[in-house]
Amino acid sequence: MKAKKTVSLLLTAAVAVGVLAGCQDTAQTDANGGQTASGGTEAAGNGDGEIKEFTAFFAVPGSEINDDNEIMLMLGELTGATCKETWLTGQTAQEAVGTLIAGGEYPDFIDGGDGMAQLYEAGALIPLDDYIDQYPNIKEFLTEEEWDKLRQDDGHIYWIQQFGNIYGEERATTHNDEAFWIQTRVLEWAGYPEIYTMDQFFDLIESYNEANPTMEGGMENIPYTILCDDWRYFCLENAPQFLDGYPNDGSVIVDPEELKIIDYNTTPTAKRYFQKLNEEYHKGIVDPESFTQTYDEYIAKLSTGRVLGMIDQWWNFAYTVNDALKQQGLDEQGCNYVPLPITIEEGMKNQWHNSGGVLNVASGLAITTSCEDVEGALAFVDALLGQEAHDLRFWGVEGVDYEVDENGEYYRTEDMRVQSSDTAYKASHSCTYSYFPQYSGTSRDGINAMKPEYQAKEFYNSLSEDVQECFAAYGAETYVDMLGTSEAPGPWYPMYSYSNNMTTSTEGGLAWAKMGEVKHEYLPKVVMSDDFEAAWEEYMKVYDSCDPQAFLDEMQAELDRRVEEAAKYN
Repeated sequence: MKAKKTVSLLLTAAVAVGVLAGCQDTAQTDANGGQTASGGTEAAGNGDGEIKEFTAFFAVPGSEINDDNEIMLMLGELTGATCKETWLTGQTAQEAVGTLIAGGEYPDFIDGGDGMAQLYEAGALIPLDDYIDQYPNIKEFLTEEEWDKLRQDDGHIYWIQQFGNIYGEERATTHNDEAFWIQTRVLEWAGYPEIYTMDQFFDLIESYNEANPTMEGGMENIPYTILCDDWRYFCLENAPQFLDGYPNDGSVIVDPEELKIIDYNTTPTAKRYFQKLNEEYHKGIVDPESFTQTYDEYIAKLSTGRVLGMIDQWWNFAYTVNDALKQQGLDEQGCNYVPLPITIEEGMKNQWHNSGGVLNVASGLAITTSCEDVEGALAFVDALLGQEAHDLRFWGVEGVDYEVDENGEYYRTEDMRVQSSDTAYKASHSCTYSYFPQYSGTSRDGINAMKPEYQAKEFYNSLSEDVQECFAAYGAETYVDMLGTSEAPGPWYPMYSYSNNMTTSTEGGLAWAKMGEVKHEYLPKVVMSDDFEAAWEEYMKVYDSCDPQAFLDEMQAELDRRVEEAAKYN
């Protein structure tokens, strides 16, 4: 069934399908028992009009949508299936996965995040090798080299990495990755200065907060906060790699000339960075709640508009916080965040943003041994990658969520943009299946972007006035322009896709686990200490007792292996 193009037809379709997945589909099926979606996809239904219902668990926080979500029901008609998604609440990824393994019962689909290796070792996942060639959209989604990178040590592929895949032309507008972020009101107040170093960044925040200690309405600013909750403590610990001008290999630095692994935790830059945080903490600039706040508390804090700056990954905060700021009108007060090209010394080239997609082979969408219809599940994934389904997922319904101009280009009105940021509207109407495989880049029509945020005109028109003015002041048109772009550093990138799946079954993995525990415990102490030098010395001593060299040696072996494997495809 084609997506409806008016509100009345949309609601009629939703009612016809029924409130819950599993109701009878009103769409006609072809002689072979399957519906064809754009992109050459056969639907996942049984051929008798029944819409299948699958289940999924994703080991990250997320928002559940309504059971009668309009787009979900339309996707059900189009693909022959729906999926009930659940998300992580109140546990770590490894704890949640451990509970599932102990019970022996799983959802149909799963992305266990940091617990993916546990699921693999427990035999909870279905090998996908014999299926992939049967589903053209899935097969097309990754190259032969990329599929091979997903093979585990038994030679099989168990999951599909969902993100970072670019179809057609890359259209980078949003910097989806890590950066030093600052509110536009701070930059505007200072006359949009050039800020290149960590010291300049904190000097600016200090000066602004001294002159403007409160927001409109009287709430006190929080000059700088840090997220340290669970695995998200990358917001505290991994900045030294970026400050030294390296990209996000996550757990190590890779010297691209010597092809050698470097430990960023012990560099002179690491010490300077944590000493700076220590100084700012004692000045009252660093939020004293940084080391105890949960992720939800952190997001709530950013959503008040009080936080002037922080380090974070865009995907970790922006999709929730930006909507909250817009709904409260705080974007009009300059509370939106933009990234700055910060390094440890001025004149260094930064690599906060790299071109191309990033294949994180450590996790992805898997099908579990509890799934009773593996082929139907894969047909559903395949159908979701068809262009019509992809447009429904990310653009919505023509005439309701976007319009089409005389050149065939999609755009949204201002009312549509406000509507798309409303929490209640998203719960009832939006269904992106955000942890299923998806594309960025150019649509198969060669005109539009796969997602609204990559559509140049729509992206710019959707920006708040304060962000537009900020970009203009710096000669930028996108968030990426604020940083500049570097080429992906090499075939090994990113190394975190290996370390994320390390287990304590190897000496390197055991060292890695201990290193993480020590950093969680000691880095907050280092930042808050009244005697930084003594605290740093104690931290380095305990850190060295973890045998980090065992970890670095294992990472070096993996780096060498990746370089050697890549040579086979050149």
